[in-house]
Amino acid sequence: MCTKTGKDLHRNPAEPCQQGLAVYRLAIQHGTVPGPVPDCMTALGLLRTSTDDSDTFVAVPPDVAAGRLSRPIEQSLLRGREQLVAVREALSTTAAVYQQQSRNNTSVRLLRGSEVIRDTLRRLDVTCRGEVQAVQPGGPRPPHTFEETLGQLLAIVTRGVRHRTIYQHTVRTHTHMLDYMREVHTAGGRFRTTEALFDRMTIYDRTVALIADQRDERTDHALLIEHPGITGFLAGVFDHAWDSADPVDFAPYARPAPLTDEKRITVLRLMVDGHTDAAISARLGMSPRTVATYIKKTAEEVGSRSRAQLAYILARTAHLEPLPGAPPTATCPAMDTAEGGLSPSRRRAASTGNAR
Repeated sequence: MCTKTGKDLHRNPAEPCQQGLAVYRLAIQHGTVPGPVPDCMTALGLLRTSTDDSDTFVAVPPDVAAGRLSRPIEQSLLRGREQLVAVREALSTTAAVYQQQSRNNTSVRLLRGSEVIRDTLRRLDVTCRGEVQAVQPGGPRPPHTFEETLGQLLAIVTRGVRHRTIYQHTVRTHTHMLDYMREVHTAGGRFRTTEALFDRMTIYDRTVALIADQRDERTDHALLIEHPGITGFLAGVFDHAWDSADPVDFAPYARPAPLTDEKRITVLRLMVDGHTDAAISARLGMSPRTVATYIKKTAEEVGSRSRAQLAYILARTAHLEPLPGAPPTATCPAMDTAEGGLSPSRRRAASTGNAR
């Protein structure tokens, strides 16, 4: 008899045993075969009892047997499809509500147009009550951009709002930037500088943030964020950057230290890492000529005759060690683009000229 068990037949009924095939062949040749017959053949519907004699079996064409076996399965699939359609129809109304509410969600909004962005900044300047935190990567701004920004910041700090801005070290050698910062500093604002910065950002009262839109190269798009979880995180990122940055203090009739040695070490480190002069200048907010000057002077000091030789010498000596008492050099991979040039936010800063 058939060696398949009942579980085997249920799991894989499409494989009749050899004995069953032999009996099925005889039934086709002779019209009937006496019972008993292998269980697999009756389970598959290939043999059924004769209407004339219950002890004999007749062969059933495979397509007929297949139709009988597949009919319950097809009916089950049909019921499943009907249930699937019913579920989708039942949820279709809720999906419309969800999509509508998502479109109405204003916790993150895209601002299009330079005028819209400036108007938003002016409105936030007026409504701010506690603190303004700003990050401004890139080098010094054009002199004509300071007049409007200076008036806005003075209005903010004179009514008791705390103001903190982080620039890059290169602003310490720019006369117009220093005059601007000194006047705001006298009114109560505070500035710090660092070697490398992440993208441009302004936060009001730790509840509203304005950041650059990284999705394209446009200079007139920004994101206004009012989600408390996101703005709280960004404010914390700013606090961390502020704690590691160098204060800009203005002694009477004095310029703040330009931190030249620290900048030179940073330039040389980036050069050793394989960055071009253009990429280094974009990353640190200084001119390519200044970068080339740092590298040239260092090459003369160590007796190097090529850039490759200079990088080899610097990598094997103590020239790139931090200065005594200086904080560790910060790195910001998010600043770089694939080409090593200006990130979209730096291009926006350069084009809009906002000095804050």
